[in-house]
Amino acid sequence: MNYAEDLHKFILENFLFGDDNNLKNDASLLEHGIIDSTGILELISFLEETYGITIEDDEMIPENLDSIDNINNFLNAKLKVIGQPA
Repeated sequence: MNYAEDLHKFILENFLFGDDNNLKNDASLLEHGIIDSTGILELISFLEETYGITIEDDEMIPENLDSIDNINNFLNAKLKVIGQPA
């Protein structure tokens, strides 16, 4: 499943305050200064509440959370493991 639209909307509303800045799905959220360490915690909270998952400490890595594409792929894998439709 593609969660990119929901993720883009969340990032736009919470970190870019409505200014799209041509945010690309493969852009690094950390390198572009869109999200900082506190923002990562906010993002994790959103993902856990929205998708009913728990993100473990060892999953809090850039490969999972540093771009919309990475988050989308992580969500698909995580939801598949816990048996939710991805």
